[in-house]
Amino acid sequence: MATRQVLGELAAGYEKQSGAPVAIESVGGVDAAKRVQGGEYFDFVVLAADAIDKLAAAGRVVPGSRVDLVHSGVAVAVRAGEPAPDISTEDALKRAVLAAKSVGYSTGPSGVALVKQFERWGIAEQLQGRLLQAPPGVPVGSLVARGEVALGFQQLSELMHLQGITVVGPLPAAVQITTTFSAGLCAASAQPEAVRSLFAYLASSATAAAKRSHGMDPA
Repeated sequence: MATRQVLGELAAGYEKQSGAPVAIESVGGVDAAKRVQGGEYFDFVVLAADAIDKLAAAGRVVPGSRVDLVHSGVAVAVRAGEPAPDISTEDALKRAVLAAKSVGYSTGPSGVALVKQFERWGIAEQLQGRLLQAPPGVPVGSLVARGEVALGFQQLSELMHLQGITVVGPLPAAVQITTTFSAGLCAASAQPEAVRSLFAYLASSATAAAKRSHGMDPA
């Protein structure tokens, strides 16, 4: 879901340039991987780079077809109108997490990395009962907007367009969680050359500005 909006914009740009239609279905990364692994027909899939590699190892994505598209970082959000905590340093972020009544995180790779960070800080036990993992495909920001969690962590690209929240800022550089999202050619595709043409566009310098406008860096 982190790439939903940027892929929509880039697909429209490719259609305008090439005249070839592109249909993208956006679901949670866990579900996307399961569907491709289960043999459902797709021409290509966009997931975290390591998930693409796992699908390639399983024979569902063509080996060597992976194209890295964007680097995406994690940000912190609170409900609109609530005071924004200091997250400018690693210590400040740790204090903000400990002070929060509840903390929301995603099912994606950034969520897994966040929980590991809490363990490294030695605060995982203190947070028991206060951590809420958003269901697959459900933005953490929507839980923040509804007041279900006080402090939400998710990809900046997923938080920045949501109503009802305030994006406090990105994680401090010392603990920033960066995910590389990549595209892979599905082994089942009947039009691999068309897919490779699309990949060339998605990875081109012409798409850099759009990627940055959605809170990501070109890979």
